[in-house]
Amino acid sequence: MNNSVSTTARLLGAGLRALLVLTLVTGVIYPLVVTGITQGLFNNKANGSEIKADGKVVGSSLIGQAYNLPLKKGQETPDPDLKWFQGRPQNGLGSNSVNTQYKLILSGATNRSGDNADLIKWVKDAKAAVVKDNSVAGYTVKPSDVPADAVTSSGSGLDPDISPQYADIQVHRVADKNGLPVAQVEKLVKDHTTSRTLGFIGEPRVNVLELNIALKGLVTKS
Repeated sequence: MNNSVSTTARLLGAGLRALLVLTLVTGVIYPLVVTGITQGLFNNKANGSEIKADGKVVGSSLIGQAYNLPLKKGQETPDPDLKWFQGRPQNGLGSNSVNTQYKLILSGATNRSGDNADLIKWVKDAKAAVVKDNSVAGYTVKPSDVPADAVTSSGSGLDPDISPQYADIQVHRVADKNGLPVAQVEKLVKDHTTSRTLGFIGEPRVNVLELNIALKGLVTKS
């Protein structure tokens, strides 16, 4: 009996020591080392890829934002603020109806098939809106000019980037709404176009938030 109690106590003691050591290594030392490395080598990415303007954090380069006018009385969907470059549609986003204590936006895709009637209508309506909104005096957008990312949402609904083609067809409208020369806005888009990662991964892209921050600076100077 004494041997059994002694063996049990010894095993419990060994287990407790192992628990304390593993807790220290995996719960304290490892997180501190990883945090130190990421803060030292990848500070911006580790902190959420923050984008700052006027000394304040205004968003993340990884999360798209909407540029809309305030809701009018009776409206359910706000109109886009056409003085800004617009991002991709956000049809997949939903609202939080479970924990209403917090005002949350749920990220996600539409999960509609390619032949779904709702999806087809969304795409047609979005294309018509892009053509209408971006056709200004002396410049007309044709339906064939509208790229896919202008009328479809991403898998998350929060894609921060648009294609250079979509940015280009917005140039004349943005220039017109802000009283800027078209050439100046074209250069702004070109300066904020990122090439394929490592030259072959992904597609050329334009971060809408960064572009609009630069646009704001251009408008302020003019």
